[in-house]
Amino acid sequence: MANEPTLSRDELDDRIAILRDNIRQLTEQAAAFSGAADEERAANRIAEQQDELDRLVAQRDKLGKK
Repeated sequence: MANEPTLSRDELDDRIAILRDNIRQLTEQAAAFSGAADEERAANRIAEQQDELDRLVAQRDKLGKK
């Protein structure tokens, strides 16, 4: 992660909003799925998006502490 570009607070806020919307949409889609494979795939996608969201929120929080 050390080689990641530094994002501004506005860029982080935009990406965080996008990820939150993605998670909301994936959750809605997951509710419509039937079948274990579909549910597992949806759960994995939601978890990936949540991990990225958590990482960006932590990065944004660091900006506020400087």
